[in-house]
Amino acid sequence: MNVLLGYCGLLLMLLFSSVQNVKADIPQDCTEIKKQVPRAPSGTYNIQPAGRKVPFKVYCEMRSDGGWTVFQRRSGGSVSFEREWAAYKSGFGSLSDDHWLGLEQVFLMTNSRDKSWTLRVDLWDFEGGTAYAEYKNFKLGNEQTAYKLQVGAYSGTAGDAIRGDYPGVDENGYGFSTTDRDNDGCNPCIFGDIAESHCTRTEGGAWWFSKCGSAALNGEWHPISDHIGWASGLHWLTWKPPAPYSAKATRMMIKSE
Repeated sequence: MNVLLGYCGLLLMLLFSSVQNVKADIPQDCTEIKKQVPRAPSGTYNIQPAGRKVPFKVYCEMRSDGGWTVFQRRSGGSVSFEREWAAYKSGFGSLSDDHWLGLEQVFLMTNSRDKSWTLRVDLWDFEGGTAYAEYKNFKLGNEQTAYKLQVGAYSGTAGDAIRGDYPGVDENGYGFSTTDRDNDGCNPCIFGDIAESHCTRTEGGAWWFSKCGSAALNGEWHPISDHIGWASGLHWLTWKPPAPYSAKATRMMIKSE
């Protein structure tokens, strides 16, 4: 009996060791998950971009046009986006609710040389309407560049607020700014009789500001009746002009090709 038990124990140990030595292929992004499992539902998944030593969790929005990795979601004021550089670098909030995935994670995903990326921005207003903007060839630089924004050709219904229908405003090529790290294009910016050298003071939150930006979706969330005008907010100025309109909800996500 003892010999039999010992033999069984040895078999179990060898089996366990062989299982441990098998490395599972973890998808690099939500697009790969959608391709592998076409009926995969939207939800939280593990991914591991090339160059990342360990996987991390993301929220995947599974649509008919592919799997999208969500990196920003706003739907109310329960999660504050008034945060400093360290928080925007690493991420905050709940993946299944309002959150910011993290600049470093988005950089690692879009740094792949064998993939190109599309950025999609979804906007919801307080009247039941929606709009979107998509940009080809999206990527972020590394932290040494302040996670510099790169976007290509625009399409959509919300207007091109990043590359700008406003004179002198083009956020493409600018680094990310937070309250404790100023990387905007103001030195200073002049608005009438007001000189502003740090866009986060007027726009709130954090963003790739150029001239205090025509797009800025990380400011303070405003409820209905307090959603039109400056003083921070979730602004996409080519959408619902002329007065700045603070969105009811926003979502930013990317898809690889």
